[in-house]
Amino acid sequence: MLFPTVEYALFFMLALCLGWGLLRWHRAHKLALLGLSYVFYGFWDWHFVPMLFGLSCWAWLCTRGIQHGRLRRLWLILGAGGSLALLAHYKYTAFFLQNLADLASGLGFRPGIEVESPMLPLGISFMTFHAISLMMDAWRHKLEDKVDFADSLLYVAFFPQLIAGPILRASSFLPQLRQRPDPARIETGRALLLIVVGLFKKVVIANTLATLLVDDVFANPAAMSASQVLLGIYGYAAQIYCDFSGYTDIAIGCALLLGYRFPLNFDAPYVSASPQEFWRRWHISLSSWLRDYLYIPLGGSRNGAWRTQLNLVITMLLGGLWHGAAWNFVVWGGWHGLLLAGHRQWEALWQGRDCAWRASGWWKWTARVLCFHAVCLGWIFFRAASFGEAWAVLSRLFEGVWSSDLAPGVLLCALAGIGLQFLPDRFLLRMQLMSMRLQPVLHGLAFALALVIIEVLGPSEPAPFIYFQF
Repeated sequence: MLFPTVEYALFFMLALCLGWGLLRWHRAHKLALLGLSYVFYGFWDWHFVPMLFGLSCWAWLCTRGIQHGRLRRLWLILGAGGSLALLAHYKYTAFFLQNLADLASGLGFRPGIEVESPMLPLGISFMTFHAISLMMDAWRHKLEDKVDFADSLLYVAFFPQLIAGPILRASSFLPQLRQRPDPARIETGRALLLIVVGLFKKVVIANTLATLLVDDVFANPAAMSASQVLLGIYGYAAQIYCDFSGYTDIAIGCALLLGYRFPLNFDAPYVSASPQEFWRRWHISLSSWLRDYLYIPLGGSRNGAWRTQLNLVITMLLGGLWHGAAWNFVVWGGWHGLLLAGHRQWEALWQGRDCAWRASGWWKWTARVLCFHAVCLGWIFFRAASFGEAWAVLSRLFEGVWSSDLAPGVLLCALAGIGLQFLPDRFLLRMQLMSMRLQPVLHGLAFALALVIIEVLGPSEPAPFIYFQF
């Protein structure tokens, strides 16, 4: 069930009515949201609902074992290991077996094995990370009360974030579930504005770029001019940002209307002047998850410069593999690991020196341009289906003919997708304040008008969100 569809609109209206109608019976309210979350997931394929339920039960059981105080480490190992084993079965087993078969063939053996990947459940990586977060927060004593069974199920399966995040921390979301939502504290104006902005990003910008430019460039770069390929690369940078941040905006807005708060997941990442700043702004819930549950346990920056750089590269390699069981994702993760490690070396080189030029405006914009293009280079491998396709795109960029045959509408969408991030914070704050001052009737009319405009401007067919496949 895609967010920008009539089916989801009807489903969410039902969720609002049931959620607020059962509010005086708090447990019934949460059970209704849990049931609706399973319906939401089952709308795609009911066969995977038992898997979602089983993973949630396993996470709760191991969390209670951790909280009990005896054999805490064993419960954590069993819980995290079981969750990762489920993820590996669906996402990585076929990848590793196929690579072993290819290696054996390269050595002269003929294993005669044809490996087929099982059907990948939507959102399997996100639900696994939620399950692990539940256990890790219990391990670190961040959960004050014993975890309720129904609350743990809802934490893993809550439908706004179930498919593509943001990744919630149990320590911040479970306390919300223990309290009855207060209708008087719902920021309706902010929630509706987030939904409208998210739909505009996804339907108008991301879908237009995908259907009119990016898909064609990566499918057949040889038929494109060098200028079209370059615009396609920039277009994908805009597309993936608007696609994923648009989903997040809608998810945060929907959760807010139901009385729950999600964390910020994007903060204008393309204004970043360094790889470190980029990962503080891009997919914040994932980058902070990798930092807290992988990079720091590996040793973080506590064991010297060389070990710090190694930890960064390992973390990003695994982060790339988390995105997909393919070598192009590993290359993308490794590229960002090298960028982070290289930037640390650069900072160490100038540490303690009087470098006024590094605080100047021209250097700040130079650093932004360099960082953006380094990120775009990584996006080529992220988007390409294979190394051959990525190389074809890069080759065409340098060997193709430069021309001015660029569609104005597509160029405008690419500029808008990137340029939106340079809007000052006060502009967005003013929009929120204006929306909050509107009367309910005007809220509804403005929201309906915005939906009509988005429907007119966007392509006719809805496209899946990019991160659904992860």
